[in-house]
Amino acid sequence: MAGVPPTEPLAAVATKPDLGYACSVKLVVFILNNEDLLERVLEAYVEAGIQGATILDSEGMGRFLSYEVPLFAEFRRFMKGNKPYNKTIISVVPNVEAIPRLESLLDQVVGGLSSGGTGIFFTVPVDYAAGLIDHSREGTES
Repeated sequence: MAGVPPTEPLAAVATKPDLGYACSVKLVVFILNNEDLLERVLEAYVEAGIQGATILDSEGMGRFLSYEVPLFAEFRRFMKGNKPYNKTIISVVPNVEAIPRLESLLDQVVGGLSSGGTGIFFTVPVDYAAGLIDHSREGTES
């Protein structure tokens, strides 16, 4: 099999001390359908106590297929009124207590997540995370 061999055997890596966060961390993903609400969405993250996130430009599969694949061009009729692009916001959240508050705030900002077409919010368990900034300690060190 071609590729770069690992620098250390897996057994050696498995015995190293844990240098990151343990399993209570969650990956929060929010796909925002209305880009005009992005600033208010980010304010909701801060209000919920989540200080860091990455914002990605994204595109739904239906839009891509209807505009880029001729076989699916008929889908364009159903795309009327829908914005073609989304913003996907991802955040690794060590303080999982903030997640219900964030969901509630996002629900208010977008006008109801359950109404459909506003956005998709979900979390994924994170087994391991390194390199996270502890925002709760910022400004406390000299």
